Amino acid sequence: MPTFYELDKHSRDELVLKIHSAVSNAFNTNDDAAIVLYFEDEDTYIRKAAYLSVGKIFLQNKKLQTRIVEMLNELRFHDSFKIRQTVINAVGEIGKKDFEFVQHFFDEALFDEHHAPRNAVIGSIKKMGEVNPLPVLTWSKKYLHHPDKEIRREICHGIELRGRKHPQDILPLLKELQFDATSRVRNTLVHVLGQIAYKKGCLEIVIADLKQWENQKLVEDAIAEIIDVHHRYRNFSAYSQEEAKLYIQFNF
Repeated sequence: MPTFYELDKHSRDELVLKIHSAVSNAFNTNDDAAIVLYFEDEDTYIRKAAYLSVGKIFLQNKKLQTRIVEMLNELRFHDSFKIRQTVINAVGEIGKKDFEFVQHFFDEALFDEHHAPRNAVIGSIKKMGEVNPLPVLTWSKKYLHHPDKEIRREICHGIELRGRKHPQDILPLLKELQFDATSRVRNTLVHVLGQIAYKKGCLEIVIADLKQWENQKLVEDAIAEIIDVHHRYRNFSAYSQEEAKLYIQFNF
């Protein structure tokens, strides 16, 4: 059987409609067989079409919302990590609008034994935080100092996307990690600071904030990363690398 992107565009569109119809019917009949089928598919893009359908159905049909969450609740402990992963991606779509409705999924998936559902948490925090930041960032903050270093790293990574356009929203959370002694968390923090500093209007905000940080060694590493990012992403950055260097030299 051909994979999703081995199909021509017309066939892909037809398949997406077929998946959407099957998922919708599953919720209407309270029979999760079709959901399990598509959530466990080997093809990433089949699973994506299924979880995007869940998000659309949730928003379009208020009468089904409680049933949708109940059925996803039943699947979140499934033996298949692919199903657990797709459940998190699905509730991530819901969380763009109604995070409180699905928050408990993320409280549990952060600690999943398999990396795939945990990675889905990161991806979902990114997409939810970009459009529904207040509840998502409030939730994220309570895990910033969790004893498990991987939880701290995942939260740091997850809030990055919101920071690319609105660095001021996540800088207070990032600042709380400045003295984290774990290299994986520290490296992620430096990476995120670089990623939120190269779009128009962002370098100024990040540099002004870093001037208030206490961990000077980390700040030095972050500035080196920011300058390097302006070269790596030179086709997308507001400043050239040289302009970024001059701005930092003048303002820091």
